[in-house]
Amino acid sequence: MILKSLRTYFNNALLGYYPDTEIQSFFNILSEHILKMNRVDISQNLYAVVSGKKYDKFQKAIDRLKNYEPIQYILGDTEFYGLKFNVNPSVLIPRPETEELVSWIIDCHSEPYDLAQDRLRKESEIKILDIGTGSGCIAIALAKNLPNAKVFALDVSGEALKIAKKNAINNEVDIEFIEANVLNFEHEFFFPFGKDVSQRQKGIFDIIVSNPPYVRELEKEAMSANVLDHEPHLALFVKDDDALLFYRKIAELSNGILKPNGSLYFEINESLGSSTKALLEENSYNNVELKMDIFEKDRMIKAIKNE
Repeated sequence: MILKSLRTYFNNALLGYYPDTEIQSFFNILSEHILKMNRVDISQNLYAVVSGKKYDKFQKAIDRLKNYEPIQYILGDTEFYGLKFNVNPSVLIPRPETEELVSWIIDCHSEPYDLAQDRLRKESEIKILDIGTGSGCIAIALAKNLPNAKVFALDVSGEALKIAKKNAINNEVDIEFIEANVLNFEHEFFFPFGKDVSQRQKGIFDIIVSNPPYVRELEKEAMSANVLDHEPHLALFVKDDDALLFYRKIAELSNGILKPNGSLYFEINESLGSSTKALLEENSYNNVELKMDIFEKDRMIKAIKNE
């Protein structure tokens, strides 16, 4: 089949499943992935023949798209903060608002540039813990962009950690991964001898960050099928009557392992900004700051641990 006919076939096969613009976008993405052709290449090679395994890949993609499977899972990878990440149904697909969270952290904690010396000023190592790492996108992006950081990443899912470890290797960063359920996680993991009170008072981490489950069951109806039917519910949903469960646990845990004046960052449910802010203040955090995303929704929060 020639490329022009394949494009027409692809569009017709998905008509009624997605808007026209999204179908065109899918075709362009798949063409770049399968044929190594961008939009300009496609327009200049409409009579190129697509057959064999390449045609089969388009057909399989059509079948999966009809089942509303996310295009990122079909491709097996996605981009986040300028880096490539493997993804599969074991992990959430990284979102643009999470990139904004990462950017906020990097802006707040980058090494300052010393113009007089014309070099980066070397500072002491900072330790970062990413809770609920999933694909590892937050931890890896921070490790890649904060060269003086030692990053730890925790997740309850062994399958997610397999993907995260692969992504760390592919992006050439060194991260220490921990398989654990944060709801059952205790400070003692980082203080193995448990008796050094002075060390506990000093804390371990300069930064703790988390994008925990925050979608309430009542919000399911507003979600699209590609998310609801394919992305891991373990990483998405919380019960309506305890929507801040993970925030409360992580705030309590962080009080024990953050250094004095250490920073705690969360991605949050846009409807629960005030409640999340109040929870952090009740847990004795200072300078609690809500931050909007580019769509002017409360999607991020930062708090400072008391000295």
